[in-house]
Amino acid sequence: MTELIIPAIISCIVAFFTVYLMIPPLIKYLEIQNLAVRDIHKKGEIMVVRPGGPAIIAGIIASEIVLYAFFQMNEILAIMITSFLAFLVGYVDDRKVMGGWFKPIGLALAALPIILLGAYDTDLAFPLFGEVQIPILYLGIIFFMIVITGNTVNSIDVANGIASGFMIIASFSLSTALFILQNYEIGIASLSLGFVSLAFYKYHKIPSKIFPGDSGALTLGAMYGAVAIVGQVEVIAAVALLPAILNSFLFLASVKKIVDHRELNEKPVELTDEFKLKATKNKRARISLVRLIVATTPLSEKEVGIVIFKLALFSAILAIITTFMMEFKL
Repeated sequence: MTELIIPAIISCIVAFFTVYLMIPPLIKYLEIQNLAVRDIHKKGEIMVVRPGGPAIIAGIIASEIVLYAFFQMNEILAIMITSFLAFLVGYVDDRKVMGGWFKPIGLALAALPIILLGAYDTDLAFPLFGEVQIPILYLGIIFFMIVITGNTVNSIDVANGIASGFMIIASFSLSTALFILQNYEIGIASLSLGFVSLAFYKYHKIPSKIFPGDSGALTLGAMYGAVAIVGQVEVIAAVALLPAILNSFLFLASVKKIVDHRELNEKPVELTDEFKLKATKNKRARISLVRLIVATTPLSEKEVGIVIFKLALFSAILAIITTFMMEFKL
């Protein structure tokens, strides 16, 4: 156990400071390149640069290289390569708006390293019921998991600080679950994700100085999914991600097709004269988690973020409870 402390500390420090120190020069570069979008929830023409994905993937790769140097596990290689491929998918979408098909297919291909490196177990563990052996079906679950986690984290990137703040909570709860189940090496990998998210949150929180873009959000989500697969905690990870999954489900249920949200004209929320968010009365607009949150009363962007973080904390607690139920069965 003590031999894990040093790699854990080093990888977390590398994860945090790689992102934290890289963001300021990245912001300057993006400003020079005029790669900025309007912050639609702010008064006036407030422009915020994007994407922050390059800093996020740099932090992930640097920290995972440290862990691989200590542990030399295929699981860590799979996490790193899958995250990088997801970043590439998101970066292409950042520079050019692709069709709704692009991200799901791209993320599915990003899952291939997990299979090719054999960094998975075909037994799917459930709380109370134990493990279910699904050797062929599980290969499909791997593709499905990366697509879902990547897109759900991307879909929860709805306001300043929410995607990164949400991932801080989700990844640290996943680390806790992995430590409880004594899967320490993968738990440390999940810690790295948490510290990458924490460093990015420093610049992403209200008022945002940089947005993650698709490259950042897809990278965070794909790494989260990869950690869940190689750590054999798929169900626990899904529980911790419930608010984001609900948001994606609401989107698909209301739109009824796979489409990029930027291709939709009708917005689920509107701004009041006091620059608070309120639910739109447009029946053609998609349903979203934020729209449900502000359905009864308008809320500020900060207040909406607090509600989402509370939901994330509640889901994280449920994930930990699920872990103990899992451990009891095992």
